[in-house]
Amino acid sequence: MKWIERLFESALWNCRHVVILAVIASMVSAVILFLMATWDVGNLTIHAWQYMTGYVSEPYNVFHDSLVGHIIGAVDDFLLGTVLLIFSMGLYELFISKINEAENTVHGSSILLIKSLDDLKDRLAKVILMILIVSFFKHVLHASFTEPLNILCLAGGILCIALALYFGHKAGKHS
Repeated sequence: MKWIERLFESALWNCRHVVILAVIASMVSAVILFLMATWDVGNLTIHAWQYMTGYVSEPYNVFHDSLVGHIIGAVDDFLLGTVLLIFSMGLYELFISKINEAENTVHGSSILLIKSLDDLKDRLAKVILMILIVSFFKHVLHASFTEPLNILCLAGGILCIALALYFGHKAGKHS
């Protein structure tokens, strides 16, 4: 009976390698997001150059709003790509193997080395918080504040973001 237990435990332990599917899918998704955001910034650069040289004539406020909206969208995509990158590396380190390249570099040890599931969760939470802040900023740019209550809601949203950053910073110091 002991050999059945060993065989089952071996099979159970080796099932962890199925996580490689999530690692690969997350890495591919991150690369796609990075490429899309870079493409957007490239197109934005061309459009800005055309505007500055007079090739495209549109009102400044329309150009500015479009420019800022696209930049914020690109930042949002870069941040989401970063979440997927951290997630895939964290899963790999937790379930498959340590990443030797990360341990041998100066920055890798402090940025991407994941020691526990809580460590992965904390790193992801910080980047997700930044995505939410960028998304909030993007929505605020396109909002119209016609009533005093709208401005009060904006102030409340900014206060919530400030508190989230403060508590996130405090929690980071304790770990």
